[in-house]
Amino acid sequence: MQRTLRKSATDRSLSGVCGGIAEYFGISSIGVRLIFLILPGSFLLYMILTNSMKDAPLYL
Repeated sequence: MQRTLRKSATDRSLSGVCGGIAEYFGISSIGVRLIFLILPGSFLLYMILTNSMKDAPLYL
């Protein structure tokens, strides 16, 4: 099965970008959020990822 980088449906604070990155790499979402807080220019990167990453499929 091929993994794809998508927003998280379950681990969301704002839009699910950090949760999706954490699920893709198998790491803690808190660590990804801290990286986004520390890195300069990360707000612009977050906005780009918010608009370009696909939403997670919704399972009913």
